Amino acid sequence: MAEDNTYNSNLTLDEIVFENRNKAYGAYDLRSSYRSVLTKAFIFGTILFCVAAFTPFVIMKIKQMTAKDTQEVNAKLIDIVPEEDKIIEQPKDEPPPPPPPPKEEPKQEVIQNVVPEPVKAPKVETPPPPITKQLETTTGLENQEGVKTPSYTPPPPPPGPSKSTTVEVKPQVSETQVYTEVEQLAEFPGGINSFRSKVQNSFDTSVMSGDEGTVKTEITFVVERDGSITDVKANGPNKDFNAEAMRTVKSVKNKWAPAKINGQAVRYRYRLPLTMQFE
Repeated sequence: MAEDNTYNSNLTLDEIVFENRNKAYGAYDLRSSYRSVLTKAFIFGTILFCVAAFTPFVIMKIKQMTAKDTQEVNAKLIDIVPEEDKIIEQPKDEPPPPPPPPKEEPKQEVIQNVVPEPVKAPKVETPPPPITKQLETTTGLENQEGVKTPSYTPPPPPPGPSKSTTVEVKPQVSETQVYTEVEQLAEFPGGINSFRSKVQNSFDTSVMSGDEGTVKTEITFVVERDGSITDVKANGPNKDFNAEAMRTVKSVKNKWAPAKINGQAVRYRYRLPLTMQFE
């Protein structure tokens, strides 16, 4: 059988590509309908663009057609006539008020004081006033009633050198308060070394075991206003040493010279460090 080699010139490119192939496949259908779909899309897009472009002009035209007619107002300038200045009548010149009458000053009282002339047998019609009257007012040739002059008062004496006496008031000190700072410290008869020796000589070393080494404590007590000792305390790490130190201090019966503030005896807290060596 001879092959048909005739070529049909009316065939499209799609028919040539899909010749002897399954044309029921979706690709052939898409390629055959491509031109019609592209044409429809172009026409639809053009219409949509024109609608979007001309819509604002249509809306503006509708607003212009539905807008109310504008009412013109004829405004003319009016000349403002200034008001006539009111004439203010000036008050008539009135005569000034009369000046107040001059104030009469009180007259000074004058007592007539006629000094008789040194003639023979002078006749004194008005005797001279007494000295007390002359001190109250002034004297003159005729009597005159008025305000009396204040009586004469001698001026105060000039200030002279005066001695100013300053009384020093000493503050009161408390009889019950225990002071830690005083003007004059409390003193033991013979000095503090004498007190230390009495304490060491009276100390009972048997209360200690003997191997403590160096033991320290601080003894505090109050020296009363009469020189006696009260409120004895010991502050140290060894209780036995503290108890014996307190007993020894209390056993010293000599009285102290009390501390003083402004020359007055006060209660004073005394601090005495005590150190002993045990071997």
